[in-house]
Amino acid sequence: MSGFDLQPLPPPIDCESVSILKVLNKASRALGELKGEVSKIPNSQILIDTLALQEAKDSNEIENIITTDDELYRASVDAHVNATISSGEAKEALNYARALRQGLGIIKSKGLLTTNDIIEIQAIISPNHPIRKLPGTVLKNASTEEVVYTPPQNHLDIVELLRNLEVYINDKDFHSIDSLIKMPIIHYQFESIHPFYDGNGRTGRLLNILFLVQQGLLDIPVLYLSSYIIKNKSDYYRLLQEVRTKGTWEQWIVWMLKGVEQTAKETVVVVNKIKQMMDKYKVKIRHDFSFYSHDLINILFKHPYTKIDFLERELKIHRNTAALYLNTLSEHGLLTKIKIGKSNYYINDGLLEILRKR
Repeated sequence: MSGFDLQPLPPPIDCESVSILKVLNKASRALGELKGEVSKIPNSQILIDTLALQEAKDSNEIENIITTDDELYRASVDAHVNATISSGEAKEALNYARALRQGLGIIKSKGLLTTNDIIEIQAIISPNHPIRKLPGTVLKNASTEEVVYTPPQNHLDIVELLRNLEVYINDKDFHSIDSLIKMPIIHYQFESIHPFYDGNGRTGRLLNILFLVQQGLLDIPVLYLSSYIIKNKSDYYRLLQEVRTKGTWEQWIVWMLKGVEQTAKETVVVVNKIKQMMDKYKVKIRHDFSFYSHDLINILFKHPYTKIDFLERELKIHRNTAALYLNTLSEHGLLTKIKIGKSNYYINDGLLEILRKR
């Protein structure tokens, strides 16, 4: 596609049309319910790691970087004990999850999300691919190799559009509309600027959730749209492109808000299932064993996979004690012990099943 001149925000349309507001109300209610359900988990921070890894897997899958659940969770627990990560695809997913935590830390510390912050986050997702300075980047149809979109080519134009996007993200008065409506606008603009040589899609999807947290719509990042995009991938790319070719902003915003509603409802189910299973484990371990602790429960639900080394480090206990805990839980059916290479892994099968079905 040639002849398209990407304009700075805000978009030249009525962003609060009847159709948009109708969907906005449903999305806002669903998001509010999710925020409330997450707050009922005593240590809701465990959801950051538990759900972020699934989002990392899904977001990478959109870019055809495929990781199995088993590879991902083994790599995650290995990374926590400084073991070598053999799978390049799993490492990509772990980088994404690490970038999410970095972005969350930035939001929590200063409440802003600047261009420099976005550069920092993208550098974790896709190292050594900075803001584009050389022309020649185009987006092609994967099947036909046809050029479907040519993003801004001039480095100064890219930088100026990013400055405009930074103001749009952080200045509520710059465009006085509901923050939830702003989210798909920000996503479209970032993907259309396509500022980096690589990692734009993954960085853009991560910005979605960071923006919702920054705006106070969620306390922690638990709503991820990548699974919705995977299920509707052709619609996602078509609607993005039609904003450029036809100016159909309303259809794009409505579609994204429907994704927020649907994903929020699905995530409520997942969060409640995790909470119920955590409660069962608490009762069982407290009643049957002498080594119950809140920290132990948190570890078992922070990662579906764990290792003796991980438990030893996190609970600050002797290796033999950590092995005793995990082997005892395995013998009583609360975990499944498997040996891969020289390492023993202990799997929370119930948690893994919940995440696989989300």
